[in-house]
Amino acid sequence: MRALAVAVARLVRALIRRAGRGGTTAPGRVLLRLDRHAIAHLGKRLQGGAVLVSATNGKTTTASMLAAAVERDGGAVVRNRAGSNMSWGVATALLEAGRRSGELGLFEVDEAWLVPVAGELEPRMLVLGNLFRDQLDRYGELEAIADRWADLTAERDGLSDLVLCADDPLIADLGRDRQRVSYFGVEDDSVALPELQHAADSKHCRRCGHAYAYEAIYMGHLGRYRCPNCGRERPAPQVAAERVVLRGMAGTDLSLRTPAGVAQVRLPLPGLYNVYNALAAATAALELGVTLDRLREGLERMPAVFGRVETIAVGGRDVSILLVKNPAGTNEVLRTLTLEGGRLDLWLALNDGIADGRDVSWIWDADFELLVGHARHVMCSGTRAEEMALRLKYAGVDAPIEVERDLGRSLDAAVAAGDGGPLFALPTYTALLELRDLLAARGVAGRWSD
Repeated sequence: MRALAVAVARLVRALIRRAGRGGTTAPGRVLLRLDRHAIAHLGKRLQGGAVLVSATNGKTTTASMLAAAVERDGGAVVRNRAGSNMSWGVATALLEAGRRSGELGLFEVDEAWLVPVAGELEPRMLVLGNLFRDQLDRYGELEAIADRWADLTAERDGLSDLVLCADDPLIADLGRDRQRVSYFGVEDDSVALPELQHAADSKHCRRCGHAYAYEAIYMGHLGRYRCPNCGRERPAPQVAAERVVLRGMAGTDLSLRTPAGVAQVRLPLPGLYNVYNALAAATAALELGVTLDRLREGLERMPAVFGRVETIAVGGRDVSILLVKNPAGTNEVLRTLTLEGGRLDLWLALNDGIADGRDVSWIWDADFELLVGHARHVMCSGTRAEEMALRLKYAGVDAPIEVERDLGRSLDAAVAAGDGGPLFALPTYTALLELRDLLAARGVAGRWSD
């Protein structure tokens, strides 16, 4: 029956791909319907075991960075490359398992699906980056996810390596009193923020409930913190980013301090959020035995991930696409764009699909005020385009703001506006998928998902 289930799922995938679609979701759904433990069964074919990567922000990029480093070091990787990160996406990816010697399964996993997927795969490593408020109608409050993850790390204590962000209090707590824990973090106060952002979430100690005192704040609630009441503080990171230079959309330079030595890395991706992604990938890669030189090469030569700062020529104009989906991530994208200098042409697409979260009130917690004095022209699109335009008006954005719900028409209008310089596209998740399909239909991008 198991062999039949795999055969049927592979047939479904082949038919979908022949039709010109991605085939990343439906085959896994069919497979799990026929064999609900297919992930466990196929996972046993991975001679190198499985690594699971999860976070609210950055899991796709972190997984891609880690894969680039492992492959650069000569390793074979099976992974859900297209970003389908729920159980069916993992199941689809596992249809490729067992074809090469020593394969490592590397899967990015949705926060809510981490526990059940880990229960099936029994991973050798968990890479946990951050927890931010995101889609409250789907996930609930942060503490609910953190509690589930805490139960998981307790169950896997001594069985799985834990790679954790020291700068996120919720994540750091998962490794306290645990075995086989490696921490990563930023240690350069030149990139610190002057104060906690409105979007900061985990500001209170989970041990005693007292507010943390921060010596440095890097992103949202991530930073160097200590509880003045009970003394709980940020763990010392084994892997750290020192001397960080943010070069806007051109990328980021950093000095990477590791137990294996120091490496000077020129990331092709912008923003401090991608520094955190690189730190997570670097820590995991070193634990997996990747050499420091191969790690650096993998980070510096990693290809862009669609929607995560990929630039595509559309109508003779470069369109740089940056996914936005919650306050903390949006703030970092805006922070990066303000480093560009000059005036920005922007296309923002706000959707309220199930995968986005029906509640779009999060846009009022994102600091769109950062765009004041930087925007030249703004086009708002998507199912909630009017709300986005209203938010920008209240932010005081001093630029023409247009509204067009249709993604195709709005994108064409945004490309036509301005002086031919770069257009920065900021879509939410389902708008990103629609944009990809639109660009694929026009022949300027490959298909990404089904």
